[in-house]
Amino acid sequence: MNAELAALADEYWELELRRSPTGGLFLGEYRYADRWEDLSRDAEDAFISLLDDVAARAEAIDPAALTADESVTRGVMIEEAAAAAAELRSRFGEFAVDPSRGVHVALLQLVSQIAAPNGDVADAVVTKWSRVGDMFDQLIERLQQGIANGRTPPRISVEKSIPQIERYLASDVATDPFTMIGAPSGYEAAEEEAWRERLREQAVAVIRPAYERFRDAIRDEVLPAARPPERSGLKWLDDGEEAYARAIRRHTSLDLAADEIHAVGLAEIDHLGEEYRELAKGVLGIDDLTEIYARLRDDPSLRFNAADEVREAARAAMERALNAIPDWFGRLPATECVMAEVPQPGAEDAPLAFYLAPAADGSRPGTFFVNTSLPETRTRYESEALAFHESIPGHHLQLAISQELEEIPKFRKHSLVTVYAEGWGLYAERLADEMGLYSSDLTRMGILSFDSWRAGRLVVDTGIHALGWSRQEAIDYLAANSPQAPNNIANEVDRYIGWPGQALAYKIGQREIFRLREEARRRLGGRFDVKAFHDVVLGSGLVPLPILGDLVDRWLSRAS
Repeated sequence: MNAELAALADEYWELELRRSPTGGLFLGEYRYADRWEDLSRDAEDAFISLLDDVAARAEAIDPAALTADESVTRGVMIEEAAAAAAELRSRFGEFAVDPSRGVHVALLQLVSQIAAPNGDVADAVVTKWSRVGDMFDQLIERLQQGIANGRTPPRISVEKSIPQIERYLASDVATDPFTMIGAPSGYEAAEEEAWRERLREQAVAVIRPAYERFRDAIRDEVLPAARPPERSGLKWLDDGEEAYARAIRRHTSLDLAADEIHAVGLAEIDHLGEEYRELAKGVLGIDDLTEIYARLRDDPSLRFNAADEVREAARAAMERALNAIPDWFGRLPATECVMAEVPQPGAEDAPLAFYLAPAADGSRPGTFFVNTSLPETRTRYESEALAFHESIPGHHLQLAISQELEEIPKFRKHSLVTVYAEGWGLYAERLADEMGLYSSDLTRMGILSFDSWRAGRLVVDTGIHALGWSRQEAIDYLAANSPQAPNNIANEVDRYIGWPGQALAYKIGQREIFRLREEARRRLGGRFDVKAFHDVVLGSGLVPLPILGDLVDRWLSRAS
């Protein structure tokens, strides 16, 4: 690789590990295993300057002196560093209370997935746990700054976060998630127990008191100042329009206007209505859209009865997909994908499922988390589409393959370009239909249900954050234009409120991947090979959409 670019790529990766040492720990990068993220305003300012510098130095490298793959590295670095700096400029830390992905719940759901490969890392984790209070105190300080600046969280985010914390504080310390991380394989039983006792000591002396302070602060200081449900979006902040524009760019890699995205969502919803009517004639014996939504939402026979049914449906779908992918992909991941349940506390407010990428050092496989809480609210007809999105051929293929690419720098192996990641996941739901993976026409209804959910996100996210919709307006729109269950709709709307712009990535990315595939089919005609197309899309790691378009175009030029 070009020496200047290679050095900058290494520098950028080191910066990202310093910005997110906990993320590095999950990935199997242990240099900062004893540290937490620095969430202070001073650190935020410093990171903005460093990211700006990386983007500017990458811009200054002459692309004419680079190979095609080096140009991709340069382009991804520019986009990701600039977008990260822009996101930090929005000062989201000043109102960072979120029941779906906030620090307080994300740690509880994910820390047990950490594995310490050796004694040094095991000791570093104990040190890290001893310092968690500093990070929670920074969270509190940033929220206090937000109150002073008139930038506070939506009330619903605070109201849902408080009981999550209280459930954790009431739980048995013997099974505290912070004590359940993987021990080094070389530890004897007594050595492991002594180490776990050190973890329990930190849970009692440091971690739980930090959670208590955070709960008290958001209950006593933040909640009284929080924004009411009718002013949940960024629209209601003084700099909300600018902050939302940055969020759109961050999560779509494109300069799109909110009203343009809103219109695309409305058009997609209309188009999907025709698909529902056609499929439902045979599956449900009805073709009225309102009746179709009501039947899918309310018929108890279409729902699970128990958590083990949810697990089994997900497992069977993933197994079918694993057996089928060699016919559709030339490049396959070596890393295994396993299934686990979304842990408590917080599962009731968590998404239906999510995926955690493998650890780069091989200490953890890719993990498909399925939410088995409240099984009577989980639909049978959506379970397969969900599995295909989150596991195979969805997120596991793209993220595991990205980590296994040997010829690209580390930051690209682990880059999380939202529009590419979630666009591929949604593309995988329909691809699975082409692959013959759905077990019945009823489960194929899940494709439409999830597609209308993602199209509705374009309408609702822009509605909340650009048009000033209330929380209830967003809930009412999704209830009228999708068959999603009421509890899922409420949880999803609250997620969009707390994470502006992220919900746009799915449909924007899916549409672009399908557009590129159709362009390839048009240009190559009978010589089009879907395996080759997929290998091009997955063969360079996660990239912004303009770069993905360039990669496909170069492949087509060579193949024509």
